[in-house]
Amino acid sequence: MIELDSRQTIIVAILVLFLGKFLNKRINILRRYNIPEPVTGGLLASLFFGLIFFVFDFDIKFSTHYRDILLIIFFTAIGLSTEFRSIIKGGKTLLIITVFAIVYIFIQNSIGIAIAQLFHFDQGLGMLVGSIPLQGGHGNVVSFVPVIDQHFNAPNSMEIGMIMATFGLIIGGVLGGPVAKYLIKKHQLKSNDSEEDTNITIGAKHGENPTIDYSSILIVTLMLFISIGVGIYLHKLLDQINFTLPLFATCMLGGVLIANLIPYIVPKLKCASKSPTLAIASELSLGLFLAMAMMALKFWEIGEESVFIIVSILVQTIFILIFSVFVMFRVLGKDYGAAVISAGYIGSAMGATPTAMANMAAVTKTHGPSPIAFAVIPILGAFIIQVSNAFVINIIIMILN
Repeated sequence: MIELDSRQTIIVAILVLFLGKFLNKRINILRRYNIPEPVTGGLLASLFFGLIFFVFDFDIKFSTHYRDILLIIFFTAIGLSTEFRSIIKGGKTLLIITVFAIVYIFIQNSIGIAIAQLFHFDQGLGMLVGSIPLQGGHGNVVSFVPVIDQHFNAPNSMEIGMIMATFGLIIGGVLGGPVAKYLIKKHQLKSNDSEEDTNITIGAKHGENPTIDYSSILIVTLMLFISIGVGIYLHKLLDQINFTLPLFATCMLGGVLIANLIPYIVPKLKCASKSPTLAIASELSLGLFLAMAMMALKFWEIGEESVFIIVSILVQTIFILIFSVFVMFRVLGKDYGAAVISAGYIGSAMGATPTAMANMAAVTKTHGPSPIAFAVIPILGAFIIQVSNAFVINIIIMILN
C-alpha cells in the first residue's frame, strides 16, 4: 500500500479534474446529460485505482486533509454569496421543499428498514441504508454509527454505511443532470431572462471579462477566513449545548452573517457576495472536493452484505427518481427553477450538498441560470436537512426501541 500525502493528493485531484473536463468536452453524451466534470474524472480514476488493486494487489490511500478544507471553503463561499433578500425571495419555495424533504427522510428510512427486515437483518441496519448515509453523507455515517451500534445489533455497520454513502454520492451526481434535462425537454422549459441579476457563486454567467485582480483576491480571502472563524466559534458554541452541526454548516452560516452584517457595520467595505473572484473560489473548491471524494472510492470493499447493499441502493434510487419527478417537481410549480431544484435535490437526497450544487451548476451552464435554485438548495442541504435528519433518526430509534 502507498499513502499519498496532502500535496500529492491535490496533484492527483487536479489531474483527475482535468481528465473530467477533457472527457466531457470530447464525449457528447456526458455534456448532453449534464454529468459534472469531477464525477466523470473521479469515477474513471476510482475504477483505474481499483484495477491496480485487483491486478497488482496494490492499494492507494489518499489524504483527506485538503478535501475537508475545500468542503469548508465551498460552503463558506456559498454563505458569503447568500443575501437575506434572496432567502426571503425563495421563502415560499424553501418552505415547500422543506416540508416535502422532511417527509422523504421518513420515507427513506422506512424503505431501508423494510429491506433489512426482508433480509432478516436487524432493523437498525436498515437505517444505515436510509437517510444516515444518503441525506447526511460519509460524515453523518461516522457520527451515527456509534449510536446505531449502541441500540441495535448491526454488524459491519461502518462499512455498510460508508459504502452506501459512496454509491449514493455516485448516483446523486450521475442522475441529477439527466433528470433535469428530461424535465426541461418534456415541458419545454426555459430560464427566465429577468433573473440575470443574481448573486450566486456558481452556475451563473459572470460575463466574458470578469474583474479579478489583486485586491479582489485579498478581499475574498479575508471574508472567507473571517467567516470560517465565525463558523468555528458557532460550532464550539453548539457543542457546549449538545447540539452538533457539521463544521461546514456552521461556516456557511458564518458566511451568511458576514455577508449580511458587514454592509451595516462598515458601509464603505464592499462585501464579496457578487465577486467573480468568489465565484472562482467556489467553483474551484467544489470541483477539487468532488474529484478527491470520487477518486478515493473503493468499490471492492463490499463484504458479505453486498446483495443487501445493492438491493437497497437500487430501491432507494427508484424511489428518489419517482419522488423528484412526480412529487417535488410538481409541487414546486413545474417550471424551469423546479427542474433545476429537482436535479439538486436528487444530488442532496442521495449524496451530499456539493453534489447537488455540481448538478445544478452543470444544468444551468447549459440551459441558463436559476437563482432560486441556488438560493434554496444550499440552505436546505447544509442546514435544514442536517438538523431534520438528526431529529428524525432519533425519533425512529426511539420508536424501534
